[in-house]
Amino acid sequence: MQHNIDVKRLLCPMPVIRLGEMINKAAVGDTIEMLATDPGVLHDIPAWCKVHGHNVLEIQENSDDITILVEKIG
Repeated sequence: MQHNIDVKRLLCPMPVIRLGEMINKAAVGDTIEMLATDPGVLHDIPAWCKVHGHNVLEIQENSDDITILVEKIG
């Protein structure tokens, strides 16, 4: 199942906190698509996923926003 989080206009640490909340609700194997505007997520989300054992499947940067796809593992 895919979940979506819109964290546009939220600054660190809120995107990471919102991802953590969604990961806790998701089942193993689910994906979470995050839509953000804070360029800090380009570093923060992959670092958080590495620490917590989840996979970053894709990162797309557009002129106005950033989309990150995360898979919940374990």
